[in-house]
Amino acid sequence: MTTGAVRFENITKRFPGVQALSDVSLTIAAGSCHALCGENGAGKSTLGKILAGVYTPDEGRVFIGDREVRFDGPRDALAAGVGMVHQELAFCDNLSVAENLCLGALPSRAGFVNRRERDRHASAMLAEIGADIDVTRRLGELPIAQQQVVQIAVAVGGGARVIVFDEPTSSLTQVEAERLYTLIDRLKARGVTCIYVSHRMPEVYRLCDTISVLRDGRHVATRAAVDLAESELVQLMIGRPLSEYLPQHHDQSSRDELLRVEHLSGGDRFRDVSFSVRAGEIVGLAGLVGAGRSDIANALFGIEPATSGRIFVRGREERITKPRDAIRLEVGLVPEDRKRQGLVQSESGRRNTSLPVLDRLSTFGWLNQSKERALVREHFNMLRVRTPDIDSPVAGLSGGNQQKIVLARWLAAQSKILMLDEPTRGVDVGAKAEIHALIADLAERGAGVLLISSELPELLSLSTRILVLRAGRLVGEMPAATATQDALLRAMAGL
Repeated sequence: MTTGAVRFENITKRFPGVQALSDVSLTIAAGSCHALCGENGAGKSTLGKILAGVYTPDEGRVFIGDREVRFDGPRDALAAGVGMVHQELAFCDNLSVAENLCLGALPSRAGFVNRRERDRHASAMLAEIGADIDVTRRLGELPIAQQQVVQIAVAVGGGARVIVFDEPTSSLTQVEAERLYTLIDRLKARGVTCIYVSHRMPEVYRLCDTISVLRDGRHVATRAAVDLAESELVQLMIGRPLSEYLPQHHDQSSRDELLRVEHLSGGDRFRDVSFSVRAGEIVGLAGLVGAGRSDIANALFGIEPATSGRIFVRGREERITKPRDAIRLEVGLVPEDRKRQGLVQSESGRRNTSLPVLDRLSTFGWLNQSKERALVREHFNMLRVRTPDIDSPVAGLSGGNQQKIVLARWLAAQSKILMLDEPTRGVDVGAKAEIHALIADLAERGAGVLLISSELPELLSLSTRILVLRAGRLVGEMPAATATQDALLRAMAGL
């Protein structure tokens, strides 16, 4: 191996029940932006956290330049010139920007904090990366994008010449992400080495010179980005051709109608919406943010009931005023925000999966845990949920596995009508392909699917037809076979 800014030699890391990394060796060139790609659980973030001093390897060696290092914590790593921008922001929201930037090294005079010097130093740290943020503002008041900038300022202001970016755009809008890309370009121009952990293909190819692929904790390949086609990269990440997961659509016009809504309104959220979903159909719902897509799904699930209109399930008019009504009618909802709306983070995968069917698993009010475990294991195996145990807390699982557990819940509940709101948001390409295959399989088996997605390629590849919402109203319908991204965007924007 040649000497680079960073070199990993035979890195191995184990957690209880999980082999996170196994004998990983690779080199990061100085001044480059080097991508670490792979499915959730492949070991990308673990490798980055070992470099940043968050974890200590069980075996192997880490070199900064030609010097071997072993850090006891992030402070040691930063002292050696390594910083990290975490996916989940680790700040004190109740403190000011300046207090967060100088935390651990607050300037003082006669035993008291020197606020003027603190604010001056914090402003200088932000100016170093070209950011203009009021350092006296409480950090929790800032948009997520600006909080990410503050986190980068901590790394650069601490003298970092190597920065690990761990899924930095996971909570950013496209405009905010573009600002981050510009900032990373500036850092590269100054000779800072960037290690970019991501599963998002466009930003990997936009930013990175070199791509290393990890799969199941092992180093699979390192290639120059210009020499690696996206399809080949995806196959390296998931270990199988993506074409295996493309759905086959069939004519569903003669199938039974599972859901019909007529002139449904929900106050200012959406108005006079009518559509139907047949067995075996995947009906896409497209629209810009605020168009009312999620609001319609929430109304049909009884979270925020519709104010007027009619809902028919299997040809019979029904009133859905609470989620219990929807579950009784075999209607399931995978919500947009799985962490806050879809899962009980402190509970296990088993408890999260069995929530809607506890009455079916109980006798005289007593839960039959053997039946519950058997049901959960069946669906975990079906969806290939990767977890040390069905009783492991979901908070510790990857985004893709968390999403699979939300889907497992509604499969266990035998839902015939499934509303999927951004079902692949924040999951890697492997989990995304598996979820796409599952959606197609559910439709093949006769379920009716209402698919809400901001990713137009996802809507076009999965849907049989696509409904377009604009400002809370249904403004068009297109067969997916003839629809294009351009046509959808024009309809969504009203052009």
